[in-house]
Parts: sequence; C-alpha cells; structure tokens
Amino acid sequence: MANVNLLNFNQLATILNEINAQATGSKGLAPVNESEFISVAQATLQTGYDPVIQSISQVLGRTIFSVRPYDRKFKGLFMDEQRFGARTRKLQAVDKPFEEDDRIKLVDGQSIDQQRVNKPVVLETNYYGQNVYQKSITVFRDQLDTAFSSSAEFGRFVSMIMQNVQDQIEQAHENTARAVVSNLIGAKKAVSATDTGKTHVLYLVDAYNAETGASLTRDQILSGDNFPKFAKWLYGFLKTLSGMMSERSYQYHLDITGKPVARHTPVRMQKMYLFTPYVNRVGASVLADVYHDELLQYADHEEVNYWQAIKAPAEISVTPAYIDSNGEIPENPEAVAIDYVLGVIFDEEAAGITTVNQWNAAAPFNARGGYTNFFWHFTDRYNLDLTENAVVLVLDTEEGSESSNVVGTAVVGTATAG
Repeated sequence: MANVNLLNFNQLATILNEINAQATGSKGLAPVNESEFISVAQATLQTGYDPVIQSISQVLGRTIFSVRPYDRKFKGLFMDEQRFGARTRKLQAVDKPFEEDDRIKLVDGQSIDQQRVNKPVVLETNYYGQNVYQKSITVFRDQLDTAFSSSAEFGRFVSMIMQNVQDQIEQAHENTARAVVSNLIGAKKAVSATDTGKTHVLYLVDAYNAETGASLTRDQILSGDNFPKFAKWLYGFLKTLSGMMSERSYQYHLDITGKPVARHTPVRMQKMYLFTPYVNRVGASVLADVYHDELLQYADHEEVNYWQAIKAPAEISVTPAYIDSNGEIPENPEAVAIDYVLGVIFDEEAAGITTVNQWNAAAPFNARGGYTNFFWHFTDRYNLDLTENAVVLVLDTEEGSESSNVVGTAVVGTATAG
C-alpha cells in the first residue's frame, strides 16, 4: 500500500477487500497494513446455463430475485463532501498567557506604549492524500428467452443486480469507516506510551479497582455478582468523563510542535461508540432503562457489534497512522493490539471521512457485444486529528493490555503539522 499522506491518489481496492474479508467473516482477525418437505438453497445446478452470462440457469418456473437494500453503519463519521483541492488545512488558535495589568504600574512623567505588538500564535495542520477505488458491472441488452420468462422479469433481474452493487458500495463505506474508528483507537494507544500525563486510554479494570478498593480481573468483573456493580459504576464513570471532556483543557488530546491548543468538546459534539455485547448484557441484567434512555441519549452514540473483524468482535490489531508530539508521522510505527475495546468517546472533528469526489456513468453501448458497462468511482479521504479530544475505553488492566503485540496495518490520512 502506498503512503497516503502525500499529494497523490492511493488505490484502495486491495486494502478494501482485506477489510471486507475480515468484516464479513470470510477471514478471521488478521493484521490490516474486517428433509423431505423443506426446500434447501443449494449451489448445485441441475439444468443448463444460459450462454451469455453463463451463471443463470434456464427458466423452469418462477424466479426469486433475492436482494434487499443495505443501510451502512458509522454514518456519523461522514463529513461534508469536498469537490476541489488536493489538501485540507486546519487552523487553530493557541492560548497565550495573561499579562500583568499596566494600570497599576503607571509612573509620573512617564508613558506606556499601548501599541506594542502581541502576535497571535496559530497552529496549522494539513490533511494530504486521497484514496480511490471503483466498482463496475456489465448489463446485457438481450438475454436468451430460456433465461427469463418476460421482459418484466428481465427488468427485475437488472434491478436486483443494481441493488446488489449499491449494497456493496454501502458496505464498502461502512467498513472503511470501521477502519477509521479502529485506527483512532490504535493511534490513541500508540501516543499514550510517550504523551504521559494525558488521558488517551482509560483501563477500566484499573480505574474500577482503584475507586472501589477491589482487586478484580476482567474475567471476575464479567462474572457473577460483580458485573451489576461494575455496570452501575461505569454508568456514572462515563457520564463524568463526558462532562470532563466538555471542559476547556489540554487533558484529552495530543499537543504538537510546542503549541498546546486548549480543547473542549460540548456534549452535542461528542461521538460515543460502545461495544454492543456489553450494552446488551447490561440491558439484560441491570440498568437497561438508564443506559438507553439517559446515557446513550446523552451524546451522539452508536453501538458497535465488532470493531475490526467479525470473528474477533472485541479486538483490534492495527499499525495505526498517527502523528507524534513533533507533528510528524513515525516512519516505522509500532503495532497495536487490544483484546477488549469497550468503547471510544471523541470529538466529531477527531476522525471522519470526507468524500472528495464520487460519480458514476455508463460506457457507450457495445453494439458488437450487446452490452453496456456501468462504473462507479470514489475518491475518499479518511482523516484523523489527534489534537482533538478522544478517549479509548479498554476493559482490562494496563498491564494485561500490554501482554499482546500483533503486527498490523491501517490506512488512514493523518493531520500533519504545517
């Protein structure tokens, strides 16, 4: 995969196929750099194929067109479409200290200079690079009479094919958004190792034990009578964290190039993603109404069935794209693996997807072959800004989380300092 953080176009098809493979379960979790009267559907064909597409049987009776529209998840990550420009610039004002009041320093016979220059300090970050991929399909003008019983049935077949293409496009957008979230989680874990004193990752087992005086492991928390107590504690903990992120501070984001930017994320601008199996367990045992009616309506939220691979729902394994405190992208970033991601809360500008350009068109009709090719093209930018507030919630101890280290990849455009 080429470096996306350049002024170029990056072919996304290979990584998209890998993401889709894990997300749909055709592959397991892997580093990314997701009898006598019942009719059973079977692939065995007991009649001949039509000679055009060569994958549709000759008509024997009624045809069932199996298709249903797919509605993508992670819609909240998609930002405004951008039509022109090869990069996106972000300007941020840096706080300067207050000064002593000159009024109490006045001296007879002397004047003070009220025109002294005090320049504002501004941090500029830039997003570079774009990812491109396409989808295409061939539709034949004529189909043999043995394949369809009428022109209306052939029309329904074409509609099924087009809906299937749209479903694939929806899922491609969903799974690239899933990769953006996984990259955010991995990036926060990566910077937490060096940006000490900040809150990038919260290890909930450690926090729970510290507040309650217990000494439980994750497995003990998730079993027996311990879970309802933990669930109640976490409800209050998350509301407190959400409130703290709304305060203007330097606590929940990365400062770069020696220009600390104070951030606050109002609740209306917070996004919260929580691991669905955990939320379902809470709903089945304790605080169901509280979690859904209060906490989950407190911020823009979505429940996530799996973070990266459907066969390993709670885990991530990525080599994240991110910047360090110097505002530079590490040349050889280390891999990040987390066994149980419970959730992530972040500012709406911390991560997202911008569709720079997308369009579709039909090629001219091929008179000799009797078919038309349809093409869908996409140019997307997947962005991450670690100077915005974000906190990852890990259901583990910090020591337990460090026990695994799996090499992986994630392709996400990253804000770099200008």
